Amino acid sequence: QVQLVESGGGLVQTGGSLRLSCTASGLTFNQYTMAWFRQPPGKDREFVASHIQKDGSTYYADSVKGRFTISRDIAKNTVYLQMNNLKLEDAAVYYCNAIDTDDQYWGQGTQVTVSS
Repeated sequence: QVQLVESGGGLVQTGGSLRLSCTASGLTFNQYTMAWFRQPPGKDREFVASHIQKDGSTYYADSVKGRFTISRDIAKNTVYLQMNNLKLEDAAVYYCNAIDTDDQYWGQGTQVTVSS
């Protein structure tokens, strides 16, 4: 059974930082593209960042470029999202995503709240 378990969300002031973690089990971690998505209140889920293990490529939404960093620790089956200089508009439920050609899995989400 595949599980993606996120952690690290919480309340932070604007300009602050958080690091989200997503630990995967039940899949061959290094074969999957790992990504983070988020869903702000009342809005659709949107892409944030992704990491392709095969060549180490990373991709970011324009809104987070230069502030967020995605990384992966193969030994821990964990993907991270380092979020710096957080803004009010970054408040959302953040979801971990694992995808390959045949399968896609989602975590349960972790709440990030940003206050002014």
